[in-house]
Amino acid sequence: MTSIVILGAGYAGMATAMSLAGRTRRRSDVRVTLVNGSDRFTERLRLHQIASGQELADLRIPTLLAGTGVDLVRGWVTGIDVHAKKIRVDDERVLPYDTLVYALGATADTGAVPGAGELAYTLDSAHDAATLARALPDLRTVAVCGSGLTGVEAAAELAERHPHLRVTLLGRQEPGARLTPKARSYLDAALARLGVQVRAGVEIEKVTPGGVEVADGATTEADAVLWTGGVRVSPLAAAAGLRVDAHGRIVTDAALRSVSHPSVYAVGDAAAVRQGYGTMHGTCQGGMPTGAHAAASIARELAGAAPKPFRFGYLHLPLSLGREDAVVQFTHPDDSPKRLYLTGKRAVWYKETVSSSPWPSFRRLFTSPAVGMLGWRRGGRYTR
Repeated sequence: MTSIVILGAGYAGMATAMSLAGRTRRRSDVRVTLVNGSDRFTERLRLHQIASGQELADLRIPTLLAGTGVDLVRGWVTGIDVHAKKIRVDDERVLPYDTLVYALGATADTGAVPGAGELAYTLDSAHDAATLARALPDLRTVAVCGSGLTGVEAAAELAERHPHLRVTLLGRQEPGARLTPKARSYLDAALARLGVQVRAGVEIEKVTPGGVEVADGATTEADAVLWTGGVRVSPLAAAAGLRVDAHGRIVTDAALRSVSHPSVYAVGDAAAVRQGYGTMHGTCQGGMPTGAHAAASIARELAGAAPKPFRFGYLHLPLSLGREDAVVQFTHPDDSPKRLYLTGKRAVWYKETVSSSPWPSFRRLFTSPAVGMLGWRRGGRYTR
């Protein structure tokens, strides 16, 4: 019996599990185990909606796994022994493996600034987002720290859903820095219409009970702080002796295997995946393809064949601006912006289509895993 263990049931981990189950369902000598801290699937693309007080579908992992043969182990990974090929769960249970897929993802980097870890809310889970939502009716001001895509979406959602709030968005860069000038102008106008106050070009130095302090000595008062400024990965990979990059992500070869321990595949946000244009950044857009490719590679190895190189090119940058507006920037495979972009109702439809697609796509990866390999852009000359 060949034991394959997948750590983490996010977008990349679920794509791996369902695709691998589909590819091995006629084999009686393969066992696939999925380890996750919860039996609920977290739609990270929608956590800003939960934070604003919206109720979303309750997506249960056991329901999706029914009939696939994948065993779900609910618990937190507390240790990895890459030499003995064993996983420790909740410091109590030990799972042996022949092949490991590391898909533990990333969380908000609240350790980067004093006070953020103790005082700021995050969007790391549905529970964390709901905790902020419960507090909103009693608040007057909210500071969203981090002007990247997550920060922009969260600020817009909070301002639209709770017009009584004064929402301030703070960060080093201008909101929508990766958009074309025209698309960025549309974004700026949308934030202004929603009443979001923007403070760009600031270095956040401290989160306090009363707000946020920045490098120039100014203070932004806030009853609550939402931290979206950067992410960090679990230290488990580095502690296990896997080779990691400066951000703690597992360094992979072209087939997504650890360069130091080839029996370990790394996918999603926890993997440092190199392409011709550089290292991929963490998104659902790239995470699910890494999972599907890892599953195909493992299946090839089980059949005695060598895995193929992974190639991926970005397609778009969809950005919601509340429920009634959005902007979608189309990109070259290296993630640089094209001239083409969508705004308004067409962009809302596009963004909603993207956000709602992963859950049904997981089932299709089981029923037609080969078709799943066609679902992303390979990047052409950018990745060849």
